[in-house]
Amino acid sequence: MLPIKSLLFTCSLFVSIVAVSQPDSLFFAKPVIKKELGWKTKNEVGLTLNQVSFTNWNSGGTNSISAILSGKASAKYKTQVYFWNSSLNLRYGLNKQEGRALFKTDDVIELESNLGLEKSPESNWFYSARFSFNTQFANGYSNPDDDNPISKFMAPGYMFLGAGMEYGRHIDRFSLYASPITLKTTFVLNEALANQGAFGVKPAIYDTEGNLVRKGELTRREFGMLFTSQFEDEVFENIKLNSRLRLYTDYLINFGNVDVDWEVHVNMKVNKYVQATLGSHLRYDDDIKAEVEKNEITNEEIVIEGPKIQWKQILGVGVVVDLESVLVSSSQP
Repeated sequence: MLPIKSLLFTCSLFVSIVAVSQPDSLFFAKPVIKKELGWKTKNEVGLTLNQVSFTNWNSGGTNSISAILSGKASAKYKTQVYFWNSSLNLRYGLNKQEGRALFKTDDVIELESNLGLEKSPESNWFYSARFSFNTQFANGYSNPDDDNPISKFMAPGYMFLGAGMEYGRHIDRFSLYASPITLKTTFVLNEALANQGAFGVKPAIYDTEGNLVRKGELTRREFGMLFTSQFEDEVFENIKLNSRLRLYTDYLINFGNVDVDWEVHVNMKVNKYVQATLGSHLRYDDDIKAEVEKNEITNEEIVIEGPKIQWKQILGVGVVVDLESVLVSSSQP
């Protein structure tokens, strides 16, 4: 259990309750902002490469090459009364080290859609309904075990669907969203992983002789509260910061245990096509239990009961192309 989760949950609960009861009393009235109405779309593809090579290097080292292919697509529609924002984010990365098999370093399929209804032109608040889904492309392994996958496509897959209130003076750059009505569904559509009870689903039941009595469940449904905060802006010239924090707690199962998903990306633009990226992704999910660790001295297997903080860091330089700008440029005489 995270030390700060009770405080985070209390804050999100307070925001959602007060937002519904007195949504405009928390903040100063905002100035009227001229809206860009209609559709606004953006499509990007990127390739990030990293290569290390050693020749007679007395400090030692392993030759390696890695690559991350990414694609982003977003569509935003806005009227005087409501907006609809949708985005698709895809990433897949591979790494090859000398003397080792090819393995993946990044694997993301993420779809989000947000429908908002503006209460009044003078209000900072919107009624909002959100849908999100994420999974992965390929099998995941715990090195050095490359024979038994610990995750697969749709194992897990996560879907969130809920409704609440959203605050943001400029909804494209900064927003706070609180939903006291959120359905979370975890998919584990692989029989072997489902039988193990991976990612919080109910495991299979076996008799005393090891015969399967009941298969593990393929889905797990939860009903609780979701709080998200998102910020995206150019903080310095050619340096863009993107931060997204998502907190979720279930009402019925372990109420007060908060699942944390926090991504921070800093994109530093070198020129029109080249940019450097520094990223951090922090996760804590109370339903994902660490399974087994080996003592390096005694080689004994130690069963770890509780969940752990998951942390992924990304640093790379690559090429990012805005497809729409390329098409517009090519169509001009």
